Amino acid sequence: MEPIRIMPCLDMKDGRVVKGVHFVNLKEAGDPVSNAAFYQEEGADELAMLDIAATLENRKTRLSWVQAVSAVIDIPLTVGGGIGSLEDIEMVLEAGADKVSMNSAAVRAPDLVRKAAEKFGKEKITVAIDGCRNNAMPSGFEVVVSGGTKPAGKDAVAWARRCEELGAGVILPTSMDGDGTKAGYDLPFTRAISDVVKLPVVASGGAGKLEDFYRAVTEGGASVLLAASVFHFRLLGIGQVKDYLRSKGLRVAGK
Repeated sequence: MEPIRIMPCLDMKDGRVVKGVHFVNLKEAGDPVSNAAFYQEEGADELAMLDIAATLENRKTRLSWVQAVSAVIDIPLTVGGGIGSLEDIEMVLEAGADKVSMNSAAVRAPDLVRKAAEKFGKEKITVAIDGCRNNAMPSGFEVVVSGGTKPAGKDAVAWARRCEELGAGVILPTSMDGDGTKAGYDLPFTRAISDVVKLPVVASGGAGKLEDFYRAVTEGGASVLLAASVFHFRLLGIGQVKDYLRSKGLRVAGK
């Protein structure tokens, strides 16, 4: 198994980092550039930056934010939000991102995933899958789009498998049920997806204590651990998380 990687996430709105619970009740969490530099210094292996209002506001990702953040870090940067075409992907990569993350656009036009992987390389294409519980779905989890505001009528696990077939390089499932709660990752959701794909799976949504990170690997099957609230509000440090995981016998990337 590849070493476990830690990925802080900058959720962006109006030029600032924000964090909510279940995708709403947003709180200010600081400046993206200073946060990005801090996380690299702390030992982050990757960084995510998601323009959470782009799709809802029917606009593209703010390239100036990508340029400003990428200028202060050397670690891989994944950017998402409002990416709906090959041209959008190209502009975001040219602005300094190493990877792009698609969600609503991929659901709307699955062939975009295939074309993007062919043009830019699958390692640059992450498909984010926001999901919530729905017993009407075969897996019990339904895809939601538009910042968590619209059910897509798609089974989340079947969609993850399809994204792998289309050529995605990474799957990033986020549980709306767990987002921002600090009650722990949604392990059944993460595991359901990691069981059906061979790609790296990013655990996202709900990390609150050290044990949550360990369980995301051992019970959820994730190889990348994304977190926001615990890092933004300095409840845990990245080095602290890595030391804990190593103490539990896991291989962890970096210092």
